[in-house]
Amino acid sequence: MALIAESELSSELYQPLAARVRPTGLDDYFGQEHLLGKGRPLREALDAGALHSMVLWGPPGVGKTTLAKMVAHLCDAHFIALSAVLSGVKEIRAAVDEAKQQAQRGQRTILFIDEVHRFNKSQQDAFLPFVEDGTFIFVGATTENPSFELNNALLSRTRVYRLKPLSDEALSAILQRALTRLPEPVSIVPDQLLRLVQAADGDGRRALNLLELAVDLAQGRGDSAIEAAVVDEVLQGAVRRFDKGGDIFYEQISALHKAVRGSSPDAALYWFARMIDGGCDPLYVARRVVRMATEDIGNADPRALQIALNAWDVQERLGSPEGELAIAQAIVYLACAAKSNAVYMAYKAALADVRAQPSHDVPVHLRNAPTKLMKAEGYGAEYRYAHDEPHGYAAGENYFPEPLRDRSYYLPVERGLEKKIADKLAWLRQLDAQSPDQRYE
Repeated sequence: MALIAESELSSELYQPLAARVRPTGLDDYFGQEHLLGKGRPLREALDAGALHSMVLWGPPGVGKTTLAKMVAHLCDAHFIALSAVLSGVKEIRAAVDEAKQQAQRGQRTILFIDEVHRFNKSQQDAFLPFVEDGTFIFVGATTENPSFELNNALLSRTRVYRLKPLSDEALSAILQRALTRLPEPVSIVPDQLLRLVQAADGDGRRALNLLELAVDLAQGRGDSAIEAAVVDEVLQGAVRRFDKGGDIFYEQISALHKAVRGSSPDAALYWFARMIDGGCDPLYVARRVVRMATEDIGNADPRALQIALNAWDVQERLGSPEGELAIAQAIVYLACAAKSNAVYMAYKAALADVRAQPSHDVPVHLRNAPTKLMKAEGYGAEYRYAHDEPHGYAAGENYFPEPLRDRSYYLPVERGLEKKIADKLAWLRQLDAQSPDQRYE
């Protein structure tokens, strides 16, 4: 059953180090000074014992669950924890009943929902009446943006607090405190402690898990200190913080795309390396690089699209690491290439017209006439074959439906190949203006 009793939470049997050293007071809670520093609204509310429903939003291992339990401890409230991954209607009803029983005894209840974004909209709605009538104080924890994952009705009844990745200083303090809580004392030199801190990448739980592995390994060797060799072994295969499909994933691909658009090959390579190091599928990046080639470079340098497609092909054919190097080459080329979003903007403008306008008929002179009946109807009768015209261009011809004949979507920029394209189009417009046979009049 997903309902967790407080007695079970306090048991240290088989608990990892991260659970055993979980702080219960603000003095031992490191990080999140923007929320819990002196004079901050949340800190003042906790000091005054003034509970309110809230959503704690932040990446894994930054203290969301710890903060929820600490709030209950500081405010002497009954604590019920549910996991949205494991819980359903049955567990929610049991939690509500338990909170009502506590209310009859005169005690407030905090209902903590871990990974609340995994509850569907109807499950989230089920909490609303009990948040409204004060049956419990709702505290949700999520790694995802609440604006996208939570009901507006639930959000309107809570305060959202954004928790940040833990700083190196906060992680160091957490690990040093943990070392003092070990049954058998173990020391670690500052340089090796810093290596564990940096490998944790802002995640307190990960930092404590790495420390626990290092302690176990050192003690297994009969050592009273954690040396460099132990840390080397612990950090083998460590990966950076990366959440496939989550906020961090989309933030990093957004940063990569913007670095390419901003002509910063170095920053683009950094974000690409971060994603690969975190376990991102290189083919996903390859697809996005193709998008960058069409959206941000376009006809300013048509070679960009071919290079992007070639990189994708190399990744599919050869895999890692050759494919990743090819993608890196494409990223650097795209970042350095002349930029134009003229095709992207032109397509969006044309699509907007199509969706906003009626379904205009194809002009008669542009229609094929494969049958006698169609020829009799005049299909294609006035069509001018461009190859038979001077310069291979039928000056003055109109290829739009009549109501749209003056539309202009594609506006080439004065960069790269598009500068020459712009010159060509300007010359063709001059021929149109000089033509005695204009369908624009």
